Amino acid sequence: MQPQPLLLACPGVLVPGNGPGTWVEESFTNFDKGINWRSYVVCDVAYNSVNNWLWTPFIERGTANRIYIEIKFTIRDCSLFPGNALSCKETFSLLYYEFDAATKEPPPWEPESYKMIGRIAAGEGRFNQPTNSEVIINSEVKSIPVNKKGVYFAFRDQGACISLLAIKVYYITCPETTVNFARFPTTPTGREVTVIEQATGKCVDNAEEVETPTYLCKGDGKWYLPTGGCKCKAGFEADVEKQTCNVCAPGKYKHGTGDDRCQLCPEHSKAPDYGFSECRCNGGYYRAPSDPKSMPCTQPPSAPQNLTVNFVDQSTVILSWSVPHFLGGRSDTMYRVACDTCGNSVSYIPNSDVFNDTKVTITGLNPVTQYRFKVFAENGVTELVGESDFVDITVTTEASVTSSVTNVRVTSVKSTELSLAWDAPLTNEATDNEGDTVEVYEVRCHPRNSDNNASSQLTKENHVTITGLRQRTEYGFAVRAKTTHGWGDFSPTIFKTTGQVLAYVGDDDNMQVRIIAGATVAVVVLLVIIIIMTVLFLRSRGSDECNKKQPSDCDTLEYRNGEVHCNMDNPPIVTTHTNGMTTPLFTQVGPSSRTYIDPHTYEDPNQAVREFAREIDASCITIEAIIGGGEFGDVCRGKLKLPPDGRLEIDVAIKTLKPGSSDKARNDFLTEASIMGQFEHPNVIFLQGVVTKSNPVMIITEYMENGSLDTFLRANDGKFQVLQLVGMLRGIASGMQYLSEMNYVHRDLAARNVLVNAQLVCKIADFGLSREMESATEGAYTTRGGKIPVRWTAPEAIAFRKFTSASDVWSFGIVCWEVMSYGERPYWNWSNQDVIKSIEKGYRLPAPMDCPEAIYQLMLDCWQKERTHRPTFESIVKTLDKLIRCPDTLRKIAQNRTVNPLAPDAPDMTQFTTVEEWLNSIKMTRYLENFERAGITSMDAVVRVTVKELTALGITLVGHQKKIMNSVQAMRAQISANLSEGFLV
Repeated sequence: MQPQPLLLACPGVLVPGNGPGTWVEESFTNFDKGINWRSYVVCDVAYNSVNNWLWTPFIERGTANRIYIEIKFTIRDCSLFPGNALSCKETFSLLYYEFDAATKEPPPWEPESYKMIGRIAAGEGRFNQPTNSEVIINSEVKSIPVNKKGVYFAFRDQGACISLLAIKVYYITCPETTVNFARFPTTPTGREVTVIEQATGKCVDNAEEVETPTYLCKGDGKWYLPTGGCKCKAGFEADVEKQTCNVCAPGKYKHGTGDDRCQLCPEHSKAPDYGFSECRCNGGYYRAPSDPKSMPCTQPPSAPQNLTVNFVDQSTVILSWSVPHFLGGRSDTMYRVACDTCGNSVSYIPNSDVFNDTKVTITGLNPVTQYRFKVFAENGVTELVGESDFVDITVTTEASVTSSVTNVRVTSVKSTELSLAWDAPLTNEATDNEGDTVEVYEVRCHPRNSDNNASSQLTKENHVTITGLRQRTEYGFAVRAKTTHGWGDFSPTIFKTTGQVLAYVGDDDNMQVRIIAGATVAVVVLLVIIIIMTVLFLRSRGSDECNKKQPSDCDTLEYRNGEVHCNMDNPPIVTTHTNGMTTPLFTQVGPSSRTYIDPHTYEDPNQAVREFAREIDASCITIEAIIGGGEFGDVCRGKLKLPPDGRLEIDVAIKTLKPGSSDKARNDFLTEASIMGQFEHPNVIFLQGVVTKSNPVMIITEYMENGSLDTFLRANDGKFQVLQLVGMLRGIASGMQYLSEMNYVHRDLAARNVLVNAQLVCKIADFGLSREMESATEGAYTTRGGKIPVRWTAPEAIAFRKFTSASDVWSFGIVCWEVMSYGERPYWNWSNQDVIKSIEKGYRLPAPMDCPEAIYQLMLDCWQKERTHRPTFESIVKTLDKLIRCPDTLRKIAQNRTVNPLAPDAPDMTQFTTVEEWLNSIKMTRYLENFERAGITSMDAVVRVTVKELTALGITLVGHQKKIMNSVQAMRAQISANLSEGFLV
């Protein structure tokens, strides 16, 4: 606390008023105590209605917010005046009057003009003896808040015997101080004692602010709670004790602002003067911009050593060298190769401008040509020098080798492998035959029109068998030979399609071929008879319809009598199994250890249930809640007690059969259990068992907490990272790979038929339309009736009712689109006929918003028109695994994939008449109230909406903003086009 005086006064500076008596100026001395004061005295105890005033001059408050007044006084005891005291009192009043200017005359004496501070009484004691020489001096301190320019203080006596000895008027401040290298000025306390004043400091010399320095001044004049502060600048170090920033001495430096001390200059540098923030490098030494200031100055490296030609032929040179003998004091040495006469066709491995390897391969050179190669050694400071040391070498390439293989031919073709043979290259008779000996052959293979996707295989024989090819795919093959003189040219490319008959047969094999052909014909005839009998048997079975998960997905085409019928009025339902199916009566032999068996091949369906599903006692099941409904009955959530003691319970989903259902409905209901019971894979829904020995009949499966994938994504629009969505797709693809390896065609793969558990694991479900493959070679399943989901079905399945794993791959591409668009409906509100026509014309769904280019390319691969060109589920899983292992490949977003709003097949955005109808079309009805609250209630207002307004509406998700604005921009374009066409109004 530091008091600042405003008035230090003995009563000589006070002004007495005009009363019946008056204040009299006297001297007050006490030489023993060193007191010789002038005082004002009044003692009108013998009068009635006494009213004596004394006031101070006008006191300007300056910077004070609260003024204190200290009074020293004595009061006589009224008992000293027993007879003459008519109005004796032992107190007096202290008053004040605020004013904005000093006046020649004091304010009027009316009490109403003054504010009472308080009545003053003798706290220390009073004179109580007439002859008492001991004077008791009282001291009293009062304070008032002030707002105006100054104040008058007044003393009012109403019948006391008083002596005013001394008066001091002052205010309290927090003293000037320096904290955290910030200087805080003298700060007056607040208007009230409890008020805290915040002071802002200024940095001391050679310091700069890192955070605004503040300090709090309390009402008692003490500082507390400093925040922020300053730090010493570069070239100055902190003296914490003295709170000063001292300059760095010569030979030292300090790089940045902070509390660091000045450091000695690193090696090969100097600081010749005071206050250096960075030491200067000595002559011939340098510091790179990225080098820390504490690092010694360095030099460029010397030239590489021992440059050597490791290999040379007609088009390739391989060079190697040793590191420079002098690295300049650095560890970032890089190398650069320059060639005087190389053209644009020459390439380098490594192919970057600079590299840290001590070996380089130069290809694309011309035969019999002299080249001069320079190898430069550089490091981080080479650029500062402007030149780098190098070593050079001159190399002449060899003459081209004329040897080339001839008569390349295909000797055998199978579904996934192909055999080649060729003739050895002709030797040059003018040279030594041994010099032209073939060392190795290189066979290059690539799909047609995919030269960049070629693979090579080396062999020392003049024949080779290439395996791992895709079925029914056309490949190109070329062969070249390497002799002791180098590689020859590739032979002309020949093309062959896998999966065809033997292409080259010798004359000696004709008889064997005839035998094989005859046996094949006999087997085919037998199979045809079996198939016809199976068809006749299955045609007697009734056709049933499958239960679709939601009305919006019931867009199907119905086949009757071999004709396509479009059912547009009533939403159709996908059938569980269809009339007239062709289903094998035998188990197919395939690559999988297990093969799916169609339950429909059993004469008694209950036998299939007993074989593939576990019977569960109904007493082990507790139904807790109904969570949905189906064609056959309710779908519930419940608990299943696990054996052996039933103490452990797990959540399960329970499908129930309606009481009173027919035997046919019961068999159809349990057919799906017979299908599911054959599968066991982490991405396929798991069947716990069935209840068939009591009513209601139940199918018990694992419980998937998040329900169907499409509903789950729509409810969580924009909430997942791309990597999470790709992980979901990987799980679906893995489940489908497992099913396809069991020779199983799902036929109804869609996001609505994929379930999601609490860990976001996706599992394939709903096997109502699934069937076994008929053909080992084609993997096809043919239906002659029933309904199929058009938007998810491959074009060949719609046109020819031909279902294969390749058609499931097409459906998987649609599922990818659903996942990346968060459950948006494929082809939006288009009709079935529009979808079919557009696909036939080559139209494909555009990339969803923010969809990675790699994922959209995978969709396009799945939507290849030729089913043989689509990837297998095995390759899809491998592709997704690579993307997940390298998340950077998902950063590039698919571009220029948006639908042209003026295209004939683009949705008509001008047809909407209400905001609700428009928002419903883009599945954004959740924001209807936001639009209504903002007064956007007409389509004219919608067209004028901006992104900034969407944020103000409370639509903050970037994905939702893009979706709405894309629709608005399409609407603007269509309206503009309509106006430009000159429609009459």
